[in-house]
Amino acid sequence: MNLKELSELTDKELLEEAQKLKSFSITNAFLIGLLLGIVIYSVIKSTFGFLMLIPLFFVHKLVNDPKAKRSRAVEELLKERNLK
Repeated sequence: MNLKELSELTDKELLEEAQKLKSFSITNAFLIGLLLGIVIYSVIKSTFGFLMLIPLFFVHKLVNDPKAKRSRAVEELLKERNLK
């Protein structure tokens, strides 16, 4: 479903979609925090190098995930419709 299809959902369907994406958002936030923690630990321990780029790459992938963009779109629609 793209953004146009999301706007065509009923209020009940939109709330169900938001519930499905909530667990994804929590997991995604945990992984991003963990990977950024690894980067910060690496900087503190002065091991700035190639291995630090790997967690940054994964953070980039998690943030730009299509499912994350869908989650943001659902949140915006919920705010527009005053459902949340």
